[in-house]
Amino acid sequence: MFGNFKQFCKKDDGATAIEFAFVAIPFVILMMAIVEISLFFAASSLIEGATSSAARLIKTGQLQQMEDANPQEAFEAALCNHASVFANCEELQFEVVELDGFSDAANYQPEYDEDGNLVSNGFSTGGVNDIILVRTIYRYPLVLPFFQQVFSDGANGTRLIMSTVVFQTEPYDLQAEEEAGA
Repeated sequence: MFGNFKQFCKKDDGATAIEFAFVAIPFVILMMAIVEISLFFAASSLIEGATSSAARLIKTGQLQQMEDANPQEAFEAALCNHASVFANCEELQFEVVELDGFSDAANYQPEYDEDGNLVSNGFSTGGVNDIILVRTIYRYPLVLPFFQQVFSDGANGTRLIMSTVVFQTEPYDLQAEEEAGA
């Protein structure tokens, strides 16, 4: 009777399967976490690039000089064209504020309503050589329930992505300056 028990204890036929069972669950969770973090950082980088690209339209005066288009809609379209890979364009929030100087950017901290949405200070593209602050906010939806509990900073398991660009517009109105000087 004890001989059969000793023989059973010495067998290791299923040891690999049991070891894999212990390691498989943490391994799969780790791989899913790596994918989640990678997608979050990719979305963050994409929002940053979209904000810079759309802000360039203001910096170079292209947005201000559009005659037939609404500048705010054109800005929103430019932002959405770059960010639509990872972001839902309807949930992108932005503000464009004309400042008195670069030091005023510290006075324009983002404000949020009770739902966590941006309270915008408006949309003002300014003119030649004006200081402009462009801020884009997106609430990235986390997929994994564990990540939602640990890393969420808002309602509905989302994490805030914010991009802010402050710049001085270029002297784009050269034709008007030449006519005024002539």
